[in-house]
Amino acid sequence: MCDEPLTCTVNERLQPIYNMTEKRSEISDLGEFGLIDRIAQHTQLQNSTSVVGIGDDAAVLDGGEEYILVSTDLLAEGVHFDLAFTPLHHLGHKAISVNVSDIAAMNGKAEQVVVSLALSNRFSVEAVDALYEGIRAACQQYKVDLVGGDTTASRSGLILSITAVGRVPKDKVVYRSGAKPNDIICVTGDLGASYIGLQVLEREKEVYLVNPDMQPGLEKYEYMVGRQLRPIARTDIVFELAELGIKPTAMIDISDGLASELFHLGKNSGVGTRIFEDKVPIDQAAYEAMALEFKIDPITCALNGGEDYELLFTIHPDDFEKIKNHQDIHMIGYVHEKPNEHTLVTKHGNAVPLRAQGWDHFKSGG
Repeated sequence: MCDEPLTCTVNERLQPIYNMTEKRSEISDLGEFGLIDRIAQHTQLQNSTSVVGIGDDAAVLDGGEEYILVSTDLLAEGVHFDLAFTPLHHLGHKAISVNVSDIAAMNGKAEQVVVSLALSNRFSVEAVDALYEGIRAACQQYKVDLVGGDTTASRSGLILSITAVGRVPKDKVVYRSGAKPNDIICVTGDLGASYIGLQVLEREKEVYLVNPDMQPGLEKYEYMVGRQLRPIARTDIVFELAELGIKPTAMIDISDGLASELFHLGKNSGVGTRIFEDKVPIDQAAYEAMALEFKIDPITCALNGGEDYELLFTIHPDDFEKIKNHQDIHMIGYVHEKPNEHTLVTKHGNAVPLRAQGWDHFKSGG
């Protein structure tokens, strides 16, 4: 190995990288979350203003009277989206929504976003205009400001990197780590429809490739396709919980599937969870599509489909009366004191271990 970097040859500089092949570990063996854990283990915070770093929905920085929240997401063509069936304006809107959702999961409000793009030469100015049409629409919807970004060339497809910045009063911030035994597990909206929407779009793409003259039949799947292409961050729930006088004990957004997020909450809080199949909310049309058309067990789809961008949170039992009549918040189970024990009670009363089978970029061929 060369000890003088300025005089090293290219081969000498690359030699340490070549030598690593002798003890090469595949990223796919770790998976996305294992890789994140590995990075976090070797990362130390050095500044007093850095309150929470890697490991939650957003980083938490000390901004004086309030906390500053920072979240970022990278969306890569062919991994996170397929432009064969994803309109660019929907993609722009979704890119903002998924970041705003992370800020909401900390019980905060997003205020600014920064957008960076890598574009190949197959994209026109008009295509970029369409993308930003969706970005601006989402910014207007969530009342956030687009304040900057970067652009560069890409040799393969489109890559978006979005960073959202928000605020939360220091006494209102909610982490993944606050769940306690006997807390009630709640979820907003319904689950699984986004995954079925993706299956519908993939199916219609295959039909089109065989016969380009065929028109896609999406009418009866409008809700499901919309959940996939244009998800909505549940910022409304953050405001409604505040109005009800409820501060969740722990919270996370559902991007990788309900089961995965329950594992995250359990790991960060040092607790276990128990949920009930008949309490997990599934849209009726999506349920029928899962069971009848795609032959997928609906509860499996709801647990592992991902990209629902609903909120999963826990509340103290004393808050039950405040929330019990809310039409869009569903109480699906409770927290218990046994770490790493996550259980689903089926409709037939059988208790089965949950498995986190949600989306993993590196184990899914991305």
